[in-house]
Amino acid sequence: MRIAADTTRCIGAGTCAFTSPEIFDQNEQDGTVVLLRPEPSDAQADTVRRAIHNCPSGALSLAAPTEGTT
Repeated sequence: MRIAADTTRCIGAGTCAFTSPEIFDQNEQDGTVVLLRPEPSDAQADTVRRAIHNCPSGALSLAAPTEGTT
């Protein structure tokens, strides 16, 4: 699993960082999403999916994993 974040679409609501603080943070200057772990563990998958689903701007999505990862 790999997370894609579109910072130009992000509105800085912070829902992702609140839902999954070990994966997401916010830029101190403009509040946009910062990916702390673009390729989270399988154990974090449910929380990550919840954060993506709850993103009010649709700035987060799942992308194909990078080669050599699952």
